[in-house]
Parts: sequence; C-alpha cells; structure tokens
Amino acid sequence: MERGLVACTDIDVLMQTLNINHIPLDWRLFIDSSKLSVKAVLLHNGNTLPSIPVGHSVHNKESYENMEILMEAINYDKFKWQICGDIKVVALLLGPQQGFTKYCCFICEWDSRAQSLHHSRKDWHARKSLKPGIMNVENQPLVELSKIL
Repeated sequence: MERGLVACTDIDVLMQTLNINHIPLDWRLFIDSSKLSVKAVLLHNGNTLPSIPVGHSVHNKESYENMEILMEAINYDKFKWQICGDIKVVALLLGPQQGFTKYCCFICEWDSRAQSLHHSRKDWHARKSLKPGIMNVENQPLVELSKIL
C-alpha cells in the first residue's frame, strides 16, 4: 500500500502463485475510476482464465496523478498490456487537458469551438502527436496510443 493505493508490485510472482503462465500479450488491463476510487484488473483475452485485480484505491479520485501512481505501482512499462476503460480513463492516461477545451479528442483534431463545422464536416484529421503544450495536451502520455483498445 502506497499513497492510498493498494497494488500488486510484482505481477510475475502473482501469476506464478496462481499457477498461470503470464504472457503479457494474452492479457489486457482494465481500469475503472470514479470521483472516489480507482480499480485496475487484468483480463485474459480469451476469457478462459479468471480476472486478476492488481490495483485498488477508495481514496484516490480520477486524476492524471493517480493514474501515474497506479501505472508505476503495477510496473506497466515492463509489461505494456493493452488497455481498456471508459473515455475519461483513456483521456487521463493519454494526457489531454480536462474540462472545456478546444481540442478535447485524443484521437483526432476535432475543434469543439468550430460550431459551423460540427454538422457538415464528417472527417477530422487524426492527431499526429500527444506533445504537452500542443493542442490542449497537458501531460506526458502514460501509455502509447496504439495500446488503447
């Protein structure tokens, strides 16, 4: 337990204890958060193995800082599982500024203030980068965009 988060810091030992051969490509990380809690669970891609809780907090709310603490605690950089979660969790992991922003989409360069184009323009350019300080990106992404399901 550290900084209000209970997490498994050694996934390999956890998998060995459960007699599971851990191949990171066979697993995805599901993250759920709310105003009061954060939860992280490993889900098997074939759904033939049980889900494995790897992180939980009832005191940390949904924020970039708390996502960073979670990813660091479970050693995400070592395994680089694919990630699934709701839009807000994905946005927190990828670093865009929260709130009312001009470029709020993490996938494309949709301009939320270009109201004259909202109903006529169907295709918006894909985001080329998620660099802090450009197009409302506030923080360094915690995961690669290609890892998001």
